Amino acid sequence: MATVSMASSLPTNLTSFKSRRSNRSSSGVAFASLSQDTVKITEGAGNLPKVVLTSTHGSEAEIYLFGGCVTSWKVPSGKDLLFVRPDAVFNGKKPISGGIPHCFPQFGPGAIQQHGFARNMNWSVLDSETIEGNPVVTLELKDDAYSRSMWDFSFQALYKVILNSKSLSTVLTVTNTDTKAFSFNTTLHTYFSASVTGASVKGLLGCKTLNKDPDPKNPLEGKEEREVVSFPGFVDCVYLNASNELQLDNGLGDVISIKNAKYVADSLVCWTDAVLWNPHLTMEACYKDFVCVENAKIGDVQLQPDQSWVAEQHLSIA
Repeated sequence: MATVSMASSLPTNLTSFKSRRSNRSSSGVAFASLSQDTVKITEGAGNLPKVVLTSTHGSEAEIYLFGGCVTSWKVPSGKDLLFVRPDAVFNGKKPISGGIPHCFPQFGPGAIQQHGFARNMNWSVLDSETIEGNPVVTLELKDDAYSRSMWDFSFQALYKVILNSKSLSTVLTVTNTDTKAFSFNTTLHTYFSASVTGASVKGLLGCKTLNKDPDPKNPLEGKEEREVVSFPGFVDCVYLNASNELQLDNGLGDVISIKNAKYVADSLVCWTDAVLWNPHLTMEACYKDFVCVENAKIGDVQLQPDQSWVAEQHLSIA
């Protein structure tokens, strides 16, 4: 079984966050700070608890415990490279629309609710540390009655977030804690701030594509023949066996590297695919201000009892 080792423990006044709370309510939550100046918990929008990471090098990130959702990544200039939609609701019921939502244990429509349940459950803080002025926090999600009502398996998901001066890295570890095997697929549905008319992605040339426009239930198979992929209209496309590094030009003067570590763990390859999405006129209020470029595992991951799957993402700017 894979483990994530962290150097320092939480103070006792944060134990209320480690207790499993009601999935559909955020009431009665105590707020406390972690022991380091670089990792703190405070009250966010809708009175939901959020973790604030502050690097001594000037960068900052925010993570809501509801959904384990990173909603902000500011580089030392103060510029936020992530995007939260203006229609996002912070009520502890509806998933947060923006930032880096989890799609787990299902991406898209399927046997259970759209994009699974991890994005509308409460995660807990498991541990934190500071390394050379850079904050690290690990969140945890476990099965409960709510998750088992639609996906009857016992699991643990650990989500490690590492903030550096010009990068934001995440490590997602899913472990089968059940007595029977299960399968899942997953993505990090990352919203980047962008000027959609100027945004483009490099690194997808030659990939097999599953284009969900016009019919998401019957995607068209193809092959990406463009070196530079833009967003001229509605875009909803899966790229299979994508490169382990994509380059996003957000049209706002930034080039963001979206890198994943492709390695073998328990004979399982981790992030293997990518997804591009922009809703265009179906979301007229804000489609011009963001693009989604997502690391994904589209094919099912099969985990035996005590087996783990690990997926690492590294976002950075020059």
